[in-house]
Parts: sequence; structure tokens; C-alpha cells
Amino acid sequence: MTDDIERLTGADAERPDWDARAASFDDEPDHGLRDPKVRQAWAGRLVSWLPARTSDVLDLGCGTGSLSLLAAEQGHRVTGVDLSPAMVDLARAKLAGRDAVFLVGDATAPPVGEQRFDVVLVRHVLWALPDPGRALRHWRELVRPDGRLVLVEGVWGTVSPVGISAGRLTDLLTPLTADLRVEGLSQDAVLWGKEVADERYAVVALV
Repeated sequence: MTDDIERLTGADAERPDWDARAASFDDEPDHGLRDPKVRQAWAGRLVSWLPARTSDVLDLGCGTGSLSLLAAEQGHRVTGVDLSPAMVDLARAKLAGRDAVFLVGDATAPPVGEQRFDVVLVRHVLWALPDPGRALRHWRELVRPDGRLVLVEGVWGTVSPVGISAGRLTDLLTPLTADLRVEGLSQDAVLWGKEVADERYAVVALV
């Protein structure tokens, strides 16, 4: 989660040390999903968030591709986008041989042309953007009819919290979606590899 805070905008991507951090990115339990219990917990959540049928999933801010891999293992076709070329290289290696494509690009304006998706999946990206409402409107345009946005967000920390609350995100999404549900994630310590006391949640918004 710490590294997620710094990966998300074009300016951040220009930091000369960022690509060097890619090698250690998966050391965070919820990044690398190396612990079988953490991996299983995220896999179970994805099953409930993604369509049961084979779908085209756009994973924005995909990092090293851990969620992309879970989605691919569940039979989905994945396109991942991240600003960091080193992250993208690791994602490509992680999903070698699977039905997945990874692109270097900005999550707010992914380089996918006219392609549309059944699911836009975004984890720990929206809260750090200067105009989250604008990003949501653009992501909504990338979703096919009867598709969905799956957003994993939160407010991290208790002394100097940063993030986007579920209430604010719901307010931004309501005009754009036909239906949405909020799922609390703070209580599921296995997802994070530790107990957490801050606000963490997922929103599944049908369009």
C-alpha cells in the first residue's frame, strides 16, 4: 500500500527511483499475493466482483499484475496499464502465456483507443488523482453496456489519513451508474496480511 501512494500520476512516474522500486513492490503482502492465504482471499473477492462469464477486464494501475493474474486464472481476458515500464515488464513476465496484454500508460487516459471492456478494475489509484470525478467519467466511457466498474479504495492511516471515503466515492459514482454496492474490506485482515484499523472497501458499480 505504501508504494501505491506514489505510483499514480504522471509526475510521480518521472521520479528517477520509481522503476527501481518495482523489484521490491511485491514484498507487500497485498501486492505480491505470495502468501497462499492472502492470494486466496483476493481471488475469492474477485470471483464475487467480476462477471461469472469470460469477460474483458481493464486493470488500471496494474502494478506488477497480481490482480491481473488472478483475473486471468479465473478465465478473463486482461489488459493492464501502468505508468512504470518496470512494473509493466514484471506484469508481462508474471502473466507470460496467458490471455493478457500490458501497456505503459496513464490510468486516467489509458492507451486503449476505441476498445471497450466488460470491467474496469482499479485498485488504490482513484484517491490520489487530482480530479477523481473526471477520471470516473472517462472510465465509465470505457465500459460496455451492462458492464461494471470495480474500485478498491480507502482512507489510510489514523494520524494523518489520506484517501477517498466510501461516501465520497459513492456520491461521485451515483450519477454515472445504474446500481452500486459498497463492500467493507477493513475487517478482512487476510487481504492485507495484517490487522488494519483504517477504512478499506470495494465498490462494484453496474453501468
